[in-house]
Amino acid sequence: MYKLYCRLYQMILRGVSGFLPWRMPELLQGRGSIRRLPVFIKEKGIENLLIITDKGIRSIGLMDELLLNLEHVGMDYKVYDKTVANPTIDNIEEALSLYKANDCQGILAFGGGSPMDCAKGVAARLARPNKTIPQMRGLLKIRRTTPPLIAVPTTSGTGSEGTLAAVITNSSTHEKYAINDISLIPHYAVLDPALTIGLPQHITATTGMDALTHAVEAYIGRSNTHETREWSKEAVRLVFENIFEAYENGDNIEARENMQKAAYYAGLSFTRAYVGYVHAVAHTLGGFYGMPHGLANAVILPYVLEYFGECVHRPLAELADVAGVSQGLKSDREKAERFISEIRRLSKQMDIPEKLQGIEEKDIPVMVERAFHESNPLYPVPRFFDKDDLGNIYKLIRA
Repeated sequence: MYKLYCRLYQMILRGVSGFLPWRMPELLQGRGSIRRLPVFIKEKGIENLLIITDKGIRSIGLMDELLLNLEHVGMDYKVYDKTVANPTIDNIEEALSLYKANDCQGILAFGGGSPMDCAKGVAARLARPNKTIPQMRGLLKIRRTTPPLIAVPTTSGTGSEGTLAAVITNSSTHEKYAINDISLIPHYAVLDPALTIGLPQHITATTGMDALTHAVEAYIGRSNTHETREWSKEAVRLVFENIFEAYENGDNIEARENMQKAAYYAGLSFTRAYVGYVHAVAHTLGGFYGMPHGLANAVILPYVLEYFGECVHRPLAELADVAGVSQGLKSDREKAERFISEIRRLSKQMDIPEKLQGIEEKDIPVMVERAFHESNPLYPVPRFFDKDDLGNIYKLIRA
């Protein structure tokens, strides 16, 4: 009966989503496009920005040129650089105070998924000043206009520049959860591959596999449309063709650009078709241990795909064809198994571990509960896992 309720909920949500006013970010694309951003912002009537980033980005000087160019066009700005790897409610409240104290008119997120999640959290609080972050947890709890939101990704993984989600950690309870609302889709985004040139290899690898996870989970779920399927397939193709080249030869601007596109397309796909158990489990690991989201997804993905079994053979076979790894194989099962093995091969090539260190057995029951409640009834997974199944996943991935 509960499964029927979940499917009915997902069916209604899918029907409603077709009528929502989805926003596509206005893009600046290509190498050097970040240099066009200050004039672009100025033309939108924005005079005072809050820039949200992290200390790592700030310390390597990656946004120094942007700040100089903002000053050159007479733009006022304040920088919040205390965002942590799994951004917290405290991060959001601190950045919000800075925004208000300086009468800012827009928010610019500069960095990976964490600064973008923090920026979206600030936007949510500005749109709904009488609601706390926990009160906006879940789906469509904002439904108000936010200040202009500008996303400048420096990794190729989260696709957050095109999504409705902000994933926040409550540091007091170790919960990591999402706020999902179409008002959080950035208004503008910059896809400049030059900003990803200096990425360390392990970040290139794990963020790239994060993008692959988004595309695969969206594709195998039950809330796809023709549009989301095409975005997912394009993302999968681009990842398989470019991720190892971007990892091995980080200065290859074409590979970097293609990985940015992959992350963006995967983001567009999963923000409409949703994710699944890989993300539910990964979010608990981020909340409990601060584990990087891309690393968790990369390790968990093949285990969950195998655990689904026959119900995902056909869609995975289609993705195997798209990825160009199904040569000589005829059955859906063979192609699906090859696709999963190729995911593992890619991870091994890029020194991503097969299992995850640091998962404590005493924490698993609580994480199972949280992963189960995150997944249901929202995620349109190919088949439902019960709590025992989720417990088995934690045991499979635990080193």
